[in-house]
Amino acid sequence: MSIYLDNAATTAQKPKVVANAVAEILNGQYGNPARGAHGYSLAGFRVVENSRQQVKELFKAGSKYEVAFTNNATVALNEVLKGLIQTGDHVLTTDWEHNSVLRPLYQLEKLGASVDVVTSEAVTGRLHYEAFAEKLRPETKVVVCNHASNVTGNLLKLEWVKTFCQEHDLYLVIDASQTAGVVPIDLSDGKIAAVCFTGHKSLYGPQGTGGVCVRQDLPLEPLLTGGDGMQSFSKVQPKELPTLLEAGTLNVPGIAGLAAGVEWVIEKEKDSGLGTYFYQALKEIDGLTLYGDFTEPRVDVFSINLHDAESAVVSDLLWEEYQIATRPGYHCAPLMHQALGTADRGTVRLSFSSFTTRTELELTVNALKNLAQR
Repeated sequence: MSIYLDNAATTAQKPKVVANAVAEILNGQYGNPARGAHGYSLAGFRVVENSRQQVKELFKAGSKYEVAFTNNATVALNEVLKGLIQTGDHVLTTDWEHNSVLRPLYQLEKLGASVDVVTSEAVTGRLHYEAFAEKLRPETKVVVCNHASNVTGNLLKLEWVKTFCQEHDLYLVIDASQTAGVVPIDLSDGKIAAVCFTGHKSLYGPQGTGGVCVRQDLPLEPLLTGGDGMQSFSKVQPKELPTLLEAGTLNVPGIAGLAAGVEWVIEKEKDSGLGTYFYQALKEIDGLTLYGDFTEPRVDVFSINLHDAESAVVSDLLWEEYQIATRPGYHCAPLMHQALGTADRGTVRLSFSSFTTRTELELTVNALKNLAQR
């Protein structure tokens, strides 16, 4: 029996309703949404529009927001950041960020924007929230934050950041790759400009799905331009959302699968209590270093190292000897590893899904004990 603990990368086990939803589109009579008035096209259109409503329900988004579908959170973040940030603008971000935030910001720096990074404590990864005010400038326009670190599992104090942005009239962009489907996100107060999400993690959708729940008053320029099926003689992408962010043909089978995953998540009980058990068990292993803040709410993502071993060696042994799938290395989050003091070897990351069991975690703890004793 293999044990899959790499859910922060993608959830390998999906609810059956997801596969059924994808198969329904591929085996049914569904055409290209908004590309005709015939029954096939209208059927595809209804699938996509119903899926938007599912996502809005998940995020408690009202009429102030629209949902645009993309390939993943990376595309969604690129669309929002490059569509919003201009030459001369200043951006605040954190060292929790994934490269899907950092690399677009580095590109924007070359085009004349400026970026400051709020840093974290070593080992715990606690964010220095006071630094947001210290780094604020008159030209600050956007704050972009990871809702939960994909390395430590630490959860952003979202209400604090929302209040800060409101007080200083800043656009707040949230990367919800690790939290959508796990941590409630409520957009009903309208304080968040955009939530970028991916479908293939804790929403249990197919890979290649995701999107953004974006406030309709956000002044965006389109990242991609092309066919929209409606305004064919216009030389520019239509300004209306979601068309502004959805050039080209949508992934209707994937979106249907994503919507099925979202519906499954909404109906499912969230807290299994397994994270508390795992943390307590890991603390008892001699020679194991555990990274992150365990005094505050968090997601079930755990980064560890054993003695002085390379993270890749430990991860390989877990798979080769125990058939436990984990993720070693730097997790596309270089600044976080610099803050934690793990830039020399990375960490071994173990992350749960709704399909993770107590038995699997007990076997993993025993495997780690055995490796630590070597």
